[in-house]
Amino acid sequence: MHYCLCMETPSPPQPWRTSFRECADWDAPIVPGTIPGLLDRAAAEHGDRPAIEFRDHRIGLRTLRDTADRVAAGLLAAGIGAGQSVALYLPNTPWHPLAFFGAARTGARLVHLSALDAPRELVHKLRDSGARTLITTNLPGLLPAALALLEQGAVDRVLVGEDGAWPPSPALPVPWSDRVLPVPLADPPAAWPAVAPDDICLLQYTGGTTGLPKGAMLSHGNLTAAVDIYRNWRLGSLVDPAIEQRVITVLPLFHIYALTVVLLSGIARGWELLLRLRFDVATTLLDITQRHATYFPGVPTMWIALANHPDAQHADFSGLRECGSGGAPMPFEVEQRVTRLIGRQLRGGWGMTETSPAGTRIPEGADPAPGLIGIPLPGIEMMVVDRTDPSRRLPPGESGELAIRGPNVFHGYWNRPEETRAAFHDGWFLTGDIGVMDERGLFRLLDRKKNMIISGGFNVYPTMIESAIYEHPAVAEVIVIGVPDAYRGEAAKAFVTLKPGAAALTLDALQEFLADKLGRHEIPTALELRDSLPRSPAGKLLAQALRDEEAARAATR
Repeated sequence: MHYCLCMETPSPPQPWRTSFRECADWDAPIVPGTIPGLLDRAAAEHGDRPAIEFRDHRIGLRTLRDTADRVAAGLLAAGIGAGQSVALYLPNTPWHPLAFFGAARTGARLVHLSALDAPRELVHKLRDSGARTLITTNLPGLLPAALALLEQGAVDRVLVGEDGAWPPSPALPVPWSDRVLPVPLADPPAAWPAVAPDDICLLQYTGGTTGLPKGAMLSHGNLTAAVDIYRNWRLGSLVDPAIEQRVITVLPLFHIYALTVVLLSGIARGWELLLRLRFDVATTLLDITQRHATYFPGVPTMWIALANHPDAQHADFSGLRECGSGGAPMPFEVEQRVTRLIGRQLRGGWGMTETSPAGTRIPEGADPAPGLIGIPLPGIEMMVVDRTDPSRRLPPGESGELAIRGPNVFHGYWNRPEETRAAFHDGWFLTGDIGVMDERGLFRLLDRKKNMIISGGFNVYPTMIESAIYEHPAVAEVIVIGVPDAYRGEAAKAFVTLKPGAAALTLDALQEFLADKLGRHEIPTALELRDSLPRSPAGKLLAQALRDEEAARAATR
């Protein structure tokens, strides 16, 4: 199921190519391939290197490829292949890459499920994708939910990978049956099914801002192009093949950021992934100081937790060669604190599930600034267009909607042709993000189009308000949303968690603190202190959950 999204409009100016000439191999080829091809090339080039370290067990790259091939052969023997969807209900264990690469070899479409998905959301993704086979592992947080899905008919069979293969394990016993089976392993066939770059590899569900999640159709070519795009960016020491790279892998592999930036890029380059079931500050500090991690890609909430942890103040971060943040905007004040803590610039950027998620990176030579997301990665084109007329490209300095195109941009939304057509204009994907580009080609993100608050006729961007609130020394985390206001139409409301030991924060005190940082129309008119804030499986703070709460509260008044 493909949609034709022809690229007909000419390329707009790309000032970043001359302003930041040394940041990337701008004209290096990007050749979309297939996931099986990526794995085969990596095994041929780096086969003797360790690919994964999990619970002190090391798995070499060639062993990973050979075992994934046995999984693929077993799935083919079980009748799974091209034209079928297979759901992966897996956390950060070796079973994820084994199942991902194995199922991709068969030509099947993969569907990522999250251990934090609500049961109703799991059922929706399974029904929408058509996946009738679910692959999971026998960890306490997963197996019971997988069996419940089987019991209610959401899937026909559950294939279970034994977590006990990598002890010590808290694995549960499995009630084996003709519908609950081990992940099948078999000897590879004489020839594998043909898989082409344009074939859909992954239905990655997204769209958490409104409505039910929708499946972004990412092809083999989209994902492998994104790997090439990241490779062509000159990311410090990570371009040096002589340095053994060890990557802290706490980002969930079922999230597009970790899948492409960590797993696929790491396998392609022969990096060792320090695979962890979940993020824990103490373990992360050990990975940095004792296991000699060289690269830590995280999300803002991880960096906030690290910066607030007392043991981090005395840790030696000198072994870290690169640090990145993605998945959500990094509050400027937090970014500055983390930079001081680790002794190097925290490199951020921007991307979306629909872009696999390659988009922008912040180049060296760009002064840190609130909302800065950097320049487009090599092979990607971006521009700012009018929010109501996407055919009108805006000049530097004018804010509008970010539009993007490139070989990494998805094929459309699964079974949603109308939403797909609405998301594109003349081959450009309309991101829904509001931003601005300067004369050098640097982009700043102002906010999501759907998140924008209209207060007294002015456009108010929650992200900018959140950045200012993060400057308050008592604030740990914050989400700002728009709420109805009798005078302004809408006004900003802040939901805040405080740092341990911080004194209570009042609305008056917050407004006074923000008086010289924001316009009067931007200052929140309401404040709610909370012990915690809602977040996605990848750790991203979820403003939509709070908007839903406010709407429900208003409906009962």
